[in-house]
Amino acid sequence: DMNDLLAVADYAKCTAIHPGYGFLAENYRFARRVVKRERSLVFIGPSWEAIRDLGNKLTMKRIALEAGVPVIPGTIEPIYSDVEAEMKAEELLEELKAQGIENTSFLVKAVAGGGGMGIEEVRDLAEIRPVFRRIRAYAKRLFGDEGVIIEAKIPAFQHIEVQILGTRNGEYVHFGTRNCTIQSLYKQKRIEVAPGFDYEGNIADYKFDPREVEEKIIQYSLKLARYVNYDSVGTFEWLVTPEGKFYLMEVNTRIQVENEISAQISFVNGKRVNLIKEQIRTALGDKLGYSQPDVVFKGYALEFRLIAEDVKRGFQAVSGTITRFDWVDHPWLTVRTHVPRNEKYEIPTQFDPNLALAIIYAEDFSELMKRCERFLSEVVIEGFTSQGEPLPTNLDYLREKLKFLYQFLPS
Repeated sequence: DMNDLLAVADYAKCTAIHPGYGFLAENYRFARRVVKRERSLVFIGPSWEAIRDLGNKLTMKRIALEAGVPVIPGTIEPIYSDVEAEMKAEELLEELKAQGIENTSFLVKAVAGGGGMGIEEVRDLAEIRPVFRRIRAYAKRLFGDEGVIIEAKIPAFQHIEVQILGTRNGEYVHFGTRNCTIQSLYKQKRIEVAPGFDYEGNIADYKFDPREVEEKIIQYSLKLARYVNYDSVGTFEWLVTPEGKFYLMEVNTRIQVENEISAQISFVNGKRVNLIKEQIRTALGDKLGYSQPDVVFKGYALEFRLIAEDVKRGFQAVSGTITRFDWVDHPWLTVRTHVPRNEKYEIPTQFDPNLALAIIYAEDFSELMKRCERFLSEVVIEGFTSQGEPLPTNLDYLREKLKFLYQFLPS
């Protein structure tokens, strides 16, 4: 609750507010209120204008096109009626056929959505109207904005993120890329790895030069960041096709939970970067103190999201009680969790059932895979659902999908 947060900040005489990872981090109205109220505070995040413009998928697409940044083919104005939605889908289909793209489906998206929410696939034009009405109602209820867009669905891709840091002193650096292709049915990430490309061809067989494509999407991301005077940590998310084409999908105007794998492989003056520390420090006015040539990349880092969910039932979130949660500590392993080890824990129903983030580092890819497999063999999550059945988790899913790192998967 915005009012409660600001009341607590005033009571404690805070001078700054960090909005965390959630909805408030991408709520430009909250960011604007923080900095424009009578007792103004520092908002530890990008300017409210940047959140407003880049957090809205449609506005972001228009600005990106103005800046010469490639985006996914689709509508660039909000759609509010099902008749218009059908007409725009027909026009987009003809446009894609003219480009030689056949058998394409569509994604109907809430303009203000994010994190895989407010998106539904349509394979037949006859489905456009009912799906549009469903997404519009969902978007109005959840985001307060019933605008909808329609985009082409890229049939096979890798989901690549570029980690950017801009400052209020006009400095810009990047911390490489992440690959987030392994996701649930609802486009929510389950495994992330940095760097985003398999340069050495350990398991990937690219038809293009991965370093060349990576450099292009990094430079396009920096170009857009400078174009809008972006002044915080941000993630620029891209789809890369098997042919090496790339499209900007969205910009997350906040720190993301997977930021730590970028930090694990990024070194400045021989020390690992702490992206949250850098975000706070620069928001309070500090100069960066280094430039891009000072950032050295070394090794690989991977993050598993450990979640109480029933993968066989469409990744359905489950509630219940964890009776045992434990793992073996290693110098190369970091586990971020709110769940106690070897104590009972009630999984709440009102929050995301994400139990933990497991971050694994290695200096080479082969060792990374061995360490990931070892962690998955050692971690234990036991418990029961609210119906008294054994508690399902996504551990088996993570074990199965690990071998698909850096692969082009059907969307």
